[in-house]
Amino acid sequence: MKKKLSNIINLCFIPILFVLLLWIVKGMEITMENNFSHLGLISKNRDSLINILTFPLVHAGEVIPSFMSYKDFEHLINNSLPLILLGSIISTVYRNISNQVFLLSYLFSGGILWIIGDPNENVIGASGIVYALASFIVFSGFIRKDPRLSILSFLIIFIYGNSIFWAMMPMPNDVSWEGHLSGFIAGLILSIIFKNKGPRQKKYLWEIEEELEDEKIKNLDFES
Repeated sequence: MKKKLSNIINLCFIPILFVLLLWIVKGMEITMENNFSHLGLISKNRDSLINILTFPLVHAGEVIPSFMSYKDFEHLINNSLPLILLGSIISTVYRNISNQVFLLSYLFSGGILWIIGDPNENVIGASGIVYALASFIVFSGFIRKDPRLSILSFLIIFIYGNSIFWAMMPMPNDVSWEGHLSGFIAGLILSIIFKNKGPRQKKYLWEIEEELEDEKIKNLDFES
């Protein structure tokens, strides 16, 4: 039991470590009674370009300890749970490329947001990464035409499909729909980039035998 738990933690180390970092940053805000929103991303602003690295680490919420409530952590909790779930799926299923997918999801979602986002908004939060991971799983499963991965794609659509779709539509609230859309686009791009890497579709014995037979026929035709 302990060995299995240890293996799971090792596989999911990056998403768990990242979520832990998000909570450490929030803890620093509260302890220092200081708001880190200046680390947010302002699209099309060259001075804010470096903040592609920092804006996912900061989440909305109160920073005064005496007034803390669930609502102060709501933004962070809403991102933490899917980050662990989706990150763990990718770490387990797409084991050989999982770290690359996670890193590029981070960079691509921020980079695309910097290009297409509203320059009048200061965006914070890791929602774009969540959408990039979900999008990667969905599109990668269909692109690879692997029944097992396609089932996984449908599962993600079943769990998040409706909320993902509406959250990418312009709405009169404080949520950056462009950030969600940027992550979704990033995941699609990554699924294309890594379409030939990662898990391979299983082949049955009869399929292998057919391929060998076809190869023999081709060789005979070539020799004749």
